[in-house]
Amino acid sequence: MRFLMTMKGGGPAPDEALYAEMGKFVEEMTKAGVLLATGGLDPAGTHITASGGDITITDGPFAEAREAIVSFALIEVRSKEEAIELTRRFWKIIGDGVGDMQQVYGPE
Repeated sequence: MRFLMTMKGGGPAPDEALYAEMGKFVEEMTKAGVLLATGGLDPAGTHITASGGDITITDGPFAEAREAIVSFALIEVRSKEEAIELTRRFWKIIGDGVGDMQQVYGPE
């Protein structure tokens, strides 16, 4: 099962201790073969709307920084419970903030 863990902006600024602890966590997930990809997202983005055959493209930013998704991790685990446990560990490192975890469907 694949899950996408996302984090929204607006949280406390990371410090060296957070970077070190997160680096260890990422290394552990990588060695276990669970982590497929991570990355940061430009909060500005481009918004696409399609309606009745018309396509509208608008450059961002669109939301306040605390509402925009700023980073993600794509993981592959055996169960939703395992994904929740990894998500809990992630948030214990990060501290305060807001994010989501969603199952990703597609070719296995």
